[in-house]
Amino acid sequence: MYLTRFRLNTARLGARRLLSSPQNLHAAVMSSFAEIPVAADGGPRVLWRIDRNSRAETYLYIVSPDKPDLTHLVEQGGWPETGRWDTYDYEPFLSRLSAGDRLAFRLTANPVHSIRRKDGEPTKVTAHVTQRHQLEWLLQRQERCGFKVVERPAERQLVPGHDEHEVVVHDRRQLSFTKRGQKNPVTLLAVTFDGRLEVTDPDALRHTLTRGVGRAKSYGCGLMTLAEV
Repeated sequence: MYLTRFRLNTARLGARRLLSSPQNLHAAVMSSFAEIPVAADGGPRVLWRIDRNSRAETYLYIVSPDKPDLTHLVEQGGWPETGRWDTYDYEPFLSRLSAGDRLAFRLTANPVHSIRRKDGEPTKVTAHVTQRHQLEWLLQRQERCGFKVVERPAERQLVPGHDEHEVVVHDRRQLSFTKRGQKNPVTLLAVTFDGRLEVTDPDALRHTLTRGVGRAKSYGCGLMTLAEV
């Protein structure tokens, strides 16, 4: 597995076009491989995410079974003369994960649930729109994903009973695009979780980091990354 980071030059029209459409960016990411990786049953897959940091820098992160070549992205939306990307062997980090490790995490996800308005009607997938429900969505998945979000001691809670975990939900984005051959646009809600976690099941967490969390993985959701703190 490989982890790749590439900085987009948002002053360029090509970069802005890519960022305006998750479908176009997905196509650009998959074009980074001579042979498009096909995820075997439950196997590792290509995941990607856009991060915008506090210095107004925009980065593309990719996790993939094969090493990508981002030359076309440099030419289209980077710095053609000086631009580059960084690709790291992800396996040493993944293999070091141990139960009890505490790490910072970032996850951009599409938190949804299925509802049925009337008996007999088919269920409909609907986005969670409040931060409380979005956080509940994440907490419901933490055990099977191999981690638990670190709980904040009572004396450090800004609002006792409502600030129990070391996580922030932010950067809510409504993504909309039209698939080829379809008239109606596809609309997705993406949010970013930043926080601290404790590893509870290293194998399950490795699965999470290389397979993703939730839906809309082709459109920039589902990629969790970790950092030592």
